[in-house]
Amino acid sequence: MNKNYILPKIIFFGTPEFARFCLEKLVNDGFSILAVVTAPDRKAGRGKKIKSSAVKIYSEEQKLTILQPENLKDSSFIDQLIRIAPDVQVVVAFRMLPKLVWQIPNLGTINLHASLLPNYRGAAPINWVLINGEIKTGVTTFIINQQIDTGGILLQSGITIRENENVKTLHDRLLAIGAPLIVDTLIGLTENSLTPKYQQMIGDENIAPKLTPENTCLNFNDSLTQLANKVRGLSPYPGAWSLFSNKGEEGRIKIFKSSSEYLTHTNTVGQICIKEGKILIATQEGYLNCLEIQLPNKKRMSSEALLNGYSFDKNAMILL
Repeated sequence: MNKNYILPKIIFFGTPEFARFCLEKLVNDGFSILAVVTAPDRKAGRGKKIKSSAVKIYSEEQKLTILQPENLKDSSFIDQLIRIAPDVQVVVAFRMLPKLVWQIPNLGTINLHASLLPNYRGAAPINWVLINGEIKTGVTTFIINQQIDTGGILLQSGITIRENENVKTLHDRLLAIGAPLIVDTLIGLTENSLTPKYQQMIGDENIAPKLTPENTCLNFNDSLTQLANKVRGLSPYPGAWSLFSNKGEEGRIKIFKSSSEYLTHTNTVGQICIKEGKILIATQEGYLNCLEIQLPNKKRMSSEALLNGYSFDKNAMILL
């Protein structure tokens, strides 16, 4: 890295693995991290054990100053940020900041968003580009303002989405271009070579709302393409799901990997058919072949492994 300038002093905001990777890149590239702001520890899992964020765990290893405010508008937290006096604040996968926070640094507060803004503003852009069958996405750095994901664009980098890509693989590839983009953005701001560009709306932009039980549910009246895209757009988490009935009992089935089989058939849409060791769900165009699934009180597993100890009767159905 060119060292003919003074690197800006940073407060970093982030919580999940995506943010941790970016923070590690900044540390390894020699940036001064004055403090790290991350989510408070929460109880998680069946045992309700206290769990720290990926960013906190890494920050503890690096002996960085860690702040975990419950309320981002708390006056003591604001005063602490002002005393730390960062040149710039970097936000990656964190909740919305109040103006009292993002207006503090003289170079502004920048955010890394996992889409090519203004397309896919919102909480879950990686999921929704896959659900909607996009062929291209990318990452954007922008200056935070009063509305979510609407600030002036600083830099962007795009990639082509691969066939059958899921959230995990796309997440990892976006990280690989996102972390360096933050570095380039910080250097550009330091050198005063970047001018924020207004987000020009064309009119065909999509949004990326928070994932809910309602918008992660599979509708087997949809096309096979739509179904397959939803499966990969929700894998490995939280998993596309449907309710099903088997042997007089109802439960939830989650599908994490699938393939499409375009065949003419006489089965009712939503019927679960077992053929040649495959778990097939009938659609109007053929079958969704469920390659990796999870049933109630069972682990995620391949269809072959499930059928070794579980059976569907001839009347098993998806409850549409």
